[in-house]
Amino acid sequence: MAKSEFDIIKQYFAHQQQQRDDVVLAIGDDCALVDVPANHYVAISTDSLVAGTHFLADADPALVAYKALASNISDLAAMGATPAWVSLALTLPSIDEAWLAPFCHSFFELANRYNIQLIGGDTTKGPLSITLTIQGLVPQGQALTRSGAQVGDDLYVTGNLGDSAAGLALILNQSQCDSPLAATLIERHFKAQPRVNVGEALRGIASAALDISDGVIADVTHISDRSQVAIDIDVEKLPLSAELLAFCNGDRQQAQQLALTSGEEYELCFTASKANRDALAVALAHTNVKYSCIGQVTAGCGLSLLQLGEPLRWKLSGWDHFGITNN
Repeated sequence: MAKSEFDIIKQYFAHQQQQRDDVVLAIGDDCALVDVPANHYVAISTDSLVAGTHFLADADPALVAYKALASNISDLAAMGATPAWVSLALTLPSIDEAWLAPFCHSFFELANRYNIQLIGGDTTKGPLSITLTIQGLVPQGQALTRSGAQVGDDLYVTGNLGDSAAGLALILNQSQCDSPLAATLIERHFKAQPRVNVGEALRGIASAALDISDGVIADVTHISDRSQVAIDIDVEKLPLSAELLAFCNGDRQQAQQLALTSGEEYELCFTASKANRDALAVALAHTNVKYSCIGQVTAGCGLSLLQLGEPLRWKLSGWDHFGITNN
């Protein structure tokens, strides 16, 4: 039985994976040492998930672990990086082995799927929270950023949009959670598929990219701001699942608004020139990931919503941890 921080590390985190060839030193010292291949950059991202903000305190720990790691992998995918290493800082109210065991099983299962090695971190006592620092590799000069969108580019997203928000609504309303529809949407909220293979395929083709963590309407604005362009989104082109439309009782406008504002989708949103349309189709054909053109990059600044070519006046906002709206 784990009785201390070091017992937790030894029992649940150390020696749980086969060591990558590029890991020189991992868990057990003050720092990890990794060997970076020539002509590559290291892409680094840190995210925290806090009980009560990102997940309910009584949520399934296996789903929490998956969501925590998948959201970080998605950040690497958005940069066109290949995942490599991760550090985990875990804050626990107490040593709860019934929570730790499924958490770690799920965490390492997903890490192994993407050949990610846990190389260090920290455990401490306090309110339940999870902080991950993930690192990946991208060839020099090929990283995808938010600042390369050009006037005339098309705007794309992978997958469907809005399912995560619908799943969260069902989680918060337990009386609606007994149907197969609910189970599907809840799983999509917790178990997004990081689009690593898409990010890698977009190197040299996409002009700008990011992942959808705060909602399309908020995240696309980041591309607009960093690239100093305007972006138009055609709401009729938003990819909506049959499950989302059923959740909205067939109300297409409600589904479109959820698709625009739903956070934690972890789909990729990217721009590419019209000249690259054929190259894009070839590059993404092997990924088996659906992608949709939902808008255009234009001159100016900011984001506009269109329906059948006419401007919409919807007042929508994406997710912000401190309640500041993004219109």
